[in-house]
Amino acid sequence: MPLHPEARALLDQLEALGDPPLETSTPEAVRALRASRIQPPTVALAEVRDVDANGIATRLYRPSMDAPLGLMAYFHGGGWVLGSIETHDHIARGLAAGSGCAVLSVDYRLAPEHPFPAGLDDAFTVSTWVQEHASSLGCDPERLAVGGDSAGANLAAVVTQSGRFPFRFQLLVYPVTDVRGGTTSYEELAEGFGLTSEGMRWFLEHYLSGAEGAPNDPRVSPLLADDSAFAASPRTLVITAELDPLRDEGEAYAERLRAVGVAAETTRYDGMIHAFFSLGAFLSDGRRALTQAADALGEAIGSTSSAPS
Repeated sequence: MPLHPEARALLDQLEALGDPPLETSTPEAVRALRASRIQPPTVALAEVRDVDANGIATRLYRPSMDAPLGLMAYFHGGGWVLGSIETHDHIARGLAAGSGCAVLSVDYRLAPEHPFPAGLDDAFTVSTWVQEHASSLGCDPERLAVGGDSAGANLAAVVTQSGRFPFRFQLLVYPVTDVRGGTTSYEELAEGFGLTSEGMRWFLEHYLSGAEGAPNDPRVSPLLADDSAFAASPRTLVITAELDPLRDEGEAYAERLRAVGVAAETTRYDGMIHAFFSLGAFLSDGRRALTQAADALGEAIGSTSSAPS
């Protein structure tokens, strides 16, 4: 399917802004540019407050003051280099409002200042903290979920593969699952659709700039984990975009989950590009995907959710 007209118009607008390619910029410059374009929130919630999760900054979003609520830990995208609670505030608000569940958005450490495994360590720390402190947040420790988009989905997947946490659901939006970059979509969609193969290389070089980690490490490329790690995962929704270099590895991840008996649903949004989930202000499919994700979250850990499957 060709590029959706809304996505085409958005890419044209971005090109008109004249932003330099990622690979010619510094992380500091790109972060500042993106922070300058954050729009004020439009979704009101019963409570939004910052929470210290064992030394890691997080923000709690509650759609109501009813207790206990289901709770999702959410890890933002941005290639392990960009992104923040602020850039993904609208996603956390939308998930909370649409699902009836609380969302805890995580400001994990970013590369290159904090290369692998710093961000992943933070994801594990917050997941442990959530399990131990859900009740103090007015949430049910028996109704926990995890999720993220892009690099944040990568962190969520690795956390669930550990089998250490009682998550009942995971949301993986165009997840990074195999950074080796050998898929058909990675090669055929290497440029012209927003996220490029050169941009992915820039992210990965920063993420792996420390002394640890490698592309074939399952903690970096969770698609390479063994079957037992996949079997430790909970019910999963994987959302992909047709014109995204990461499409094939995300869908392959869902296939691996299904192969070991995990209930894993995949939805591909035709004509869409990477980051569309974050761009609902411009893309109707971004709004539809956020609604789908919120509905799935509410079904899995909302007040009327059934026992874990």
